[in-house]
Amino acid sequence: MKDMAGYEIDGGTFCTLEEFYGAISRTLIPGVDWGRNLDAFNDILRGGFGTPEEGFVLRWKNSQRSRERLGYPETVRQLEQRLRACHSTSRPQVQKDLDDAKTQVGPTIFDQLVAIIADHGPGGGQAGDHVELRLE
Repeated sequence: MKDMAGYEIDGGTFCTLEEFYGAISRTLIPGVDWGRNLDAFNDILRGGFGTPEEGFVLRWKNSQRSRERLGYPETVRQLEQRLRACHSTSRPQVQKDLDDAKTQVGPTIFDQLVAIIADHGPGGGQAGDHVELRLE
């Protein structure tokens, strides 16, 4: 089997979701304009944005630091932003998610990012994209 291309991000270099998106931009798809949201991040992992069509390995160095930095405080901050901007029909669910995050219930931003990446790898719903995540 052919070795897959490898990319590396360093969790020691970002503290917010926006900074994570910056790291992804610089590492995976330099020079490409994209939506910088969770849906757009999911799309990047499908390929077609400059990432190898045959898949790749994403090494996430200092992932434990990211787990902390992208934990509940960052999740609350993101949900507060989403609540201000979302459609009125989405407000009850976003408010519930926000209330949960404030009591440290439910997935954090870190958990969501890992789940999105894992879905594109072995055993995931989009495993055909062949994205392998290595948390280091």
